[in-house]
Amino acid sequence: MSESAKPRVGLFVTCLVDLYRPSIGFAAVKLMEAAGCVVEFPPDQTCCGQPAYNAGDTGTAKDLARAVIRQFEKFDYLVAPSGSCAGMIRVHYPALLADEPEWSRRARALAAKTHELTSFLVDVLKLETVSARCQGKATYHDSCAGLRELGVKGQPRRLLAGVEGLELKELPGAETCCGFGGTFSVKYGAISADLADAKAKDIMATGADTVLAGDLGCLLNIAGRLSRLGATIKVRHVAEVLAGEGDQPAIGEAVPTDKT
Repeated sequence: MSESAKPRVGLFVTCLVDLYRPSIGFAAVKLMEAAGCVVEFPPDQTCCGQPAYNAGDTGTAKDLARAVIRQFEKFDYLVAPSGSCAGMIRVHYPALLADEPEWSRRARALAAKTHELTSFLVDVLKLETVSARCQGKATYHDSCAGLRELGVKGQPRRLLAGVEGLELKELPGAETCCGFGGTFSVKYGAISADLADAKAKDIMATGADTVLAGDLGCLLNIAGRLSRLGATIKVRHVAEVLAGEGDQPAIGEAVPTDKT
């Protein structure tokens, strides 16, 4: 396939991935390029506006939404390794800008071509398997926004089933919130901690050595709670395993430094 015939994808990397776990972004690029896409990263991209939106700061959320639309509407698709950010753009931008006719039209157009990573690979590109291998037992947590706003459920499991050496064990309460919820974990700390404890204990009960999910916010929250409970379960983004990048330090683990 010629370069001009390949789908042109704009990677919306997300704030958390950019600041805390860039390897997820690299894994996403690797997966999409292997599936035949041309992937570009608009360097001036910023937040999707969800924290402001959830906090009631509609003005800031609108400003950020307009910026994202300007940066990504030129692509065939916008893809994010996050159901939360993809859900904000796909579900909430049209409503947020509904009272501005021109921006409403542009928001709806971008929403129609916005996808969470695993959904894009399976539902749009029709990818059936990956060439990765990862030895061990893993369980999967369904992030709230991806599951409820975008219908992301079977897609990551379908791809993980093709990872050589990986045994996927279903998580009891996989669809239950981990307690992060963006600003929820700040506003309602005690409730968030209880939810995170329940999620961590469910993960531990599976006997899995790794827990996977599609949103870094959930993974950071889960990693922190597992650590406090003394569990040694590794925490990874699903993209890292699907891209064959599972040998690096897990989320929450110390990164080795060169002392020479």
